[in-house]
Amino acid sequence: MSSAWLLPEHIADVLPAEARRIEELRRLWLDLARGYGFEMVMPPMLEHLDSLLSGTGRELNLKTFKLVDQLSGRTLGLRADTTPQVARIDAHLLNRSGVTRLCYCGPVVHTRPTGLHATREPLQLGMELFGHAGLEADLEIQTLALEGLHSAGVQGITLDLGDARLVRSLLAGVLLDPAAMQDLVVALTAKDGSAVAQLVRHCNAEVRDSLAALLDLYGGDEVLGRARKLLPERAPILAALNDLDWLAGHVRSSFPDVRVGFDLSDMSGYAYYSGIRFALYGAGSINTLVRGGRYDEVGAVFGRNRPAVGCSLDLKVLAEVAAVPAQRAAVRAPWGEEPALRAAIRQLREHGETVVCMLPGHAAQNQEYECDRELIAVDGQWLVRAL
Repeated sequence: MSSAWLLPEHIADVLPAEARRIEELRRLWLDLARGYGFEMVMPPMLEHLDSLLSGTGRELNLKTFKLVDQLSGRTLGLRADTTPQVARIDAHLLNRSGVTRLCYCGPVVHTRPTGLHATREPLQLGMELFGHAGLEADLEIQTLALEGLHSAGVQGITLDLGDARLVRSLLAGVLLDPAAMQDLVVALTAKDGSAVAQLVRHCNAEVRDSLAALLDLYGGDEVLGRARKLLPERAPILAALNDLDWLAGHVRSSFPDVRVGFDLSDMSGYAYYSGIRFALYGAGSINTLVRGGRYDEVGAVFGRNRPAVGCSLDLKVLAEVAAVPAQRAAVRAPWGEEPALRAAIRQLREHGETVVCMLPGHAAQNQEYECDRELIAVDGQWLVRAL
């Protein structure tokens, strides 16, 4: 018999020090987003399954927990990603004609972990910008993400850029069943040349050669020049390369310490992204800290196929690598019923101090907050002195 206190695999409690750091990061990012004009929304954890998995959300099917609603008998799902929900809010509840900026933060639940040590309950924070098709919106989202990582104290940031239009253009008119297409996306992302060659062996020479060339198109600025020589001169491909060049230039201008690279065969989220996509790494971690891009079709299933670009991150992952600020020390105070003492404690807390009252019998108890001062009575007045 298993112990009642054991949690399911890849599900864990968040203890005080980590929870405090996660909450600090949540406030930092949401305050930053508000400074850009993003409005916060709170979609529900539960929705009808057909809504959660509509359109681009269908890729989340295997990740989504399902259950039966005892009121309606319909199948519900626990959200595995919040972006489709935000698209629904933009399309049906707000229905604005101009630009809409929305942000959110809340847990999502996955049926399977994404890695060996990954949680199945990420704390997802994201920003979505609807209604503008220009690169200005892409740049705003990338700038916001980079400022967030900088504010969190992340060092050694790398911006990895790609564009879904490249492969979409190369495969235009090519008939591949969904399973083969999924296999090709995986092979391209993994840079598995033999698998790519096998999957497109029946395609014409231009497609085979172009996809093979994509596998080596990763690195610095030289990648874009090589891509112009090796890939077909098609309008979507040229537009994608020009857009990547424009974004990279602006990011380098604003963030000279950020390393900008390109990976044109990385098709992560192929069924999701419609154009520019990006990933941010840093602090020596192999995990993606922020992922985002353009997904103009995200609202189509809800009746509003308008431009959309955004990004998201797992605050639990970020908390593992972000700089840990010096802990603000607390004031130790005795417990008592004396009105003057209670007023002094209340006044300290109103001024932003953490005051830890030593409850009777627990004066020497260790805790998260380290007290460097104490509240004592001197000549009938309560004063703070250093310990």
